[in-house]
Amino acid sequence: MIKLQPAKISGITIGLVWIYQGIFPKLFHIAPLEEKLTATLGLSADLSYLFIKAAGIAEIAFGIVFLLFYQSRLLNYINIGAMIALLLGAGFQLPAILIEAFNPVTTNIPLAVLSLVILADQYHHQTARSSDSLQ
Repeated sequence: MIKLQPAKISGITIGLVWIYQGIFPKLFHIAPLEEKLTATLGLSADLSYLFIKAAGIAEIAFGIVFLLFYQSRLLNYINIGAMIALLLGAGFQLPAILIEAFNPVTTNIPLAVLSLVILADQYHHQTARSSDSLQ
């Protein structure tokens, strides 16, 4: 029987979402929403294009690192911070985006919560080991 490992499933999910978000809406084909978001930064079309491509590469790199080291507390805190920052940034740049289907609220919050699942799992295992050593 396969044992369900919530932390591992959460880590794989987070990593794959970062990789997907880097590849498809940024590198493979720049999504119109990505262009709208970078247009609010006041960048020229050429700089906006480069910014989106660089963001895609960074997201892929973070996703790969997350897949490999999903148990890192630091990476999980970075993921939580990034999800909150990206949600707030998108909301300030294009407030209407927050009521669209599959918006930053419905994607970023669950990804932050998955990092909390990993951190809670680590805490649970750490306290279980501590109580075992006391007996």
